[in-house]
Amino acid sequence: MSFGEHVIQLNDTREMPLLGLGVYKTTDDAELKQAIGDAFSSGYHLIDTASFYKNEAGVGKALKSLGIPREQIFITTKLWNTAQRIGDIEDSFNRSMERLGLDYLDLYLIHWPVPGCFCDTWRAMERLQADGRIKSIGVSNFSIQDLETLKESTDLVPAVNQVEFHPLFNHPQLLAYCKEHHIAVQAYAPLARGAYLNSPLMTEIGNNHQKTPAQVGLRWLIQQGISVIPKSIHKERIEENSRIFDFMLTEEEMAAITAMDIQHRTAGIPEDMIPYISK
Repeated sequence: MSFGEHVIQLNDTREMPLLGLGVYKTTDDAELKQAIGDAFSSGYHLIDTASFYKNEAGVGKALKSLGIPREQIFITTKLWNTAQRIGDIEDSFNRSMERLGLDYLDLYLIHWPVPGCFCDTWRAMERLQADGRIKSIGVSNFSIQDLETLKESTDLVPAVNQVEFHPLFNHPQLLAYCKEHHIAVQAYAPLARGAYLNSPLMTEIGNNHQKTPAQVGLRWLIQQGISVIPKSIHKERIEENSRIFDFMLTEEEMAAITAMDIQHRTAGIPEDMIPYISK
């Protein structure tokens, strides 16, 4: 296992890269190959996909054609809601693995906390992990209440909780809870789909460090110990997003960015989950 120096320690003793590439909505095989190749060349060691993204096969083809050593890349995929509702956990996992062309998976996540299902789903994932085909298991979009519900039905704490997290959508209580229970937090949509990139504050802080607002936003996250998976298919953006480990925000800058929070969600919620997820 060789993921470079910028990693976060998981509660199962494994390491997860602090920086990864998100590939949501990237379904063209050529674009996936180019983006993953550019990311690996820029120091990324994590690729985040999901069965719902309909691009696991493209990710698998890219990894194979690029010849990236398996031990140098951390692959995450996720179980979709439909599979939870019909109890199709193992078969869904096997289909993901077939599409990815992998012998083992680094991290498998419950994509959304489907009520009445996710505890049973978790126990099925525990069995898959025990079989050795998944190194770490975790959750995505789980609230403190969801994590507490899961805690009541299992002794195995999720390694990761992946949630939307950025300066405009902050989760201080969830972050504190996860830290207390040794659950790593990973931020998807960390750039808020560009929503804060024209902010005068982020521009000013960026100028203080000769960095862009995007780099400042990503640095704000990793400086809190939060892993980030910004999405891009553009080489210059992929490279820009990787240059976040050579500067440090001051306490005052961190606090000012935190104060930008307006609970602005930029990622969509599946229709079947809208009644259960706070907006």
